Amino acid sequence: VEQALRTTLRENLAMITDTVSHLRAEGQRVFVDCEHFFDGYRDNPAYALEVVRTAAAAGAEVVVLCDTNGGMLPAEVTDIVGQATAVGAQLGIHCHNDTGCAVANTLAAVDAGAMQVQGTVNGYGERTGNSDLVSVIANLELKYGWQVLPAGSLREATRLSHAIAEVTNVPPSARQPYVGVSAFAHKAGLHASAIKVDPNLYQHIDPTQVGNDMRMLVSEMAGRANIQLKGEELGFDLSDRDLAARITDQVKDAEAAGYTYEAADASFELLLRRELGQLPEYFSVQSWRVFTQSTHGQETDTEVTVRLTAKGESHRVVGEGNGPVDALDHALRRALTPAYPVVERFELTDYRVRILDQGHGSDATVRVLIETTDGRHVWTTVGVGQNIIEASWEALSEAYLYGLVHSDLTSPAGANAASNR
Repeated sequence: VEQALRTTLRENLAMITDTVSHLRAEGQRVFVDCEHFFDGYRDNPAYALEVVRTAAAAGAEVVVLCDTNGGMLPAEVTDIVGQATAVGAQLGIHCHNDTGCAVANTLAAVDAGAMQVQGTVNGYGERTGNSDLVSVIANLELKYGWQVLPAGSLREATRLSHAIAEVTNVPPSARQPYVGVSAFAHKAGLHASAIKVDPNLYQHIDPTQVGNDMRMLVSEMAGRANIQLKGEELGFDLSDRDLAARITDQVKDAEAAGYTYEAADASFELLLRRELGQLPEYFSVQSWRVFTQSTHGQETDTEVTVRLTAKGESHRVVGEGNGPVDALDHALRRALTPAYPVVERFELTDYRVRILDQGHGSDATVRVLIETTDGRHVWTTVGVGQNIIEASWEALSEAYLYGLVHSDLTSPAGANAASNR
């Protein structure tokens, strides 16, 4: 009070009374946020409680206790909120995540008597963030058994979380509780076998309760059960043991060469379709070439030439772009558009590169992950090569192929004709 507000303890109480009384007289609902309440309580418990008492007496509907610097732990929150409830005020809680305990502290406050919770969707906020309302609400509804939202609204949690991440241009956290893409993801073979018997063995709730899905991750750890469950998730029947074993071996060989399918479901689906004979030949690439030049230190120009056949027609196109990958994208798009206008909707939204064997220097193997969207769906493909352009081309061409497979504008008749070529 004396340092931040630059006033005396007595004057602070008087200002609280005057402000709250005035707002109430104007017919306003009043919620008083007590900044630095918990730190203030540590220094002067009696005064901290007097602030709560004064705000409530002046007519505040809720007095919100704020862990402004985020330094509290759940046991302390439980004790201090418990002391504050004795004042008789309706209490709220506002936590920051500097100790990684914002959600836990919020729930501890609720346990101790707080009846109003402040936070943000996805925990967005200064420094390390605020209490994540998605986790708090899911815990209150699914663990405490309290209905805090209209019936059925919790099933919108995943959609809401991802929509707000999109609006704020902050990548969603894959490991966010309840709504992250990895929240119900399973990898190890033993886990997959057990989940096939009873999903509750490795899932604390049914993911559909929060609008999420169970995901099977395909990796070198994957056994036949993982592959079968992942195939089922993608809509393929892999109940044949020999088929599942053959695909499992392919996955392990591919990952030994540097591929990863954990974050590239689209590439894994294409692998399945090739093995099952369900992948139409939408296009066939004869050659591609990348030419990059920089003259007298000026801006670098990149030009790509692609020769391919689509729907029986040969195309040779040139594409330019801001670097090799952008130019490859433009060239492939131009080559495919006459046969498949839907590719105009495809947009590369993320591009990640990893050097797999860094000890080999410039001879190292490169892995590229490309994320693509058609405005409705998002998919990720992987490419591996001895150089970044080769790996990028593979991931990019797979992205276009997957998009064509799933495009609503690609007719079944056209797909069947392509598969018979």
